[in-house]
Parts: sequence; C-alpha cells; structure tokens
Amino acid sequence: MRLTSYSDYSLRVLTYLALNGENTVTIKEIAESYNVSKNHLMKVVNNLVQTGYVTSIRGRSGGLRLARPASEIVLGEVIRETEDDFKIVECFDPDTSTCTISKHCKLKHVVHEALFAFMNVFDRYTLEDLATPPGLLRKSLGIQIN
Repeated sequence: MRLTSYSDYSLRVLTYLALNGENTVTIKEIAESYNVSKNHLMKVVNNLVQTGYVTSIRGRSGGLRLARPASEIVLGEVIRETEDDFKIVECFDPDTSTCTISKHCKLKHVVHEALFAFMNVFDRYTLEDLATPPGLLRKSLGIQIN
C-alpha cells in the first residue's frame, strides 16, 4: 500500500496547522518548513479548503488555519478525500481490466482485505494524534507559538 505525495502533503499541511493552534499561517511558511514546493502546496491547500478541513482568511493578517478541531479530523477521511485511485491491482477496475481469471481469482479478495485493513488503521487516528505532543514537532518545523 502506498499513499501519493498529494495525500502526504495534505497530512503535512494539516499537521502544521494543528501545531499552530489558532495562529494563521501562510502556504509559504508551510512550504519552507517542510522544504517542499509552494506550487504543489497551493493545489493541496485549495482542496483542503474546498473539503472543509482548512479555513482560508484573506487580508493583511490572513492565512490558513484548521476549520475544525484536530480531534475531529480522522486521518482515514482525509486519505479518502485526497487519494483518487485505490485500484491497487488491475482487476479492481472492471472497465480496464484485461485479466482473464478475474472472475475466479482470489488474489483480488486478499488485496481488497489488505486495503480495508490499511484504511482501518488510519480510521483509528485523528489529526490530534499526529500533532501530540507538539514540542519536538514544532521545534523540527521551526514553529514558535506566541
């Protein structure tokens, strides 16, 4: 099982925002802290705003912050929003599958069970779990809380 960089960046942005509490931050700050492309994060942040995880505040003292408490943001939900393809093996997509044994193959059932277990683990954790305790994470990312 593997997550895309899009999901990875989404979780990083959310973690950064959780570590900043009520303080607003910019995409530039997040990009610099993680040493990732600001352009990549812009698309990620736009999606996080559209899906209701992040609030974007315009203006001079604007920025980004979590739209709801970190304890209410389930990691599995975020991953389901940010991953566009859970078709781990060819036969998971009946429109494009060319597998001749698909109707009788047990491998796809095993892989499906593994995917379910993989996501089940993410469903047990919230963003708060990723951001606790905040001390070392804040220090690693250069976050100073006022």
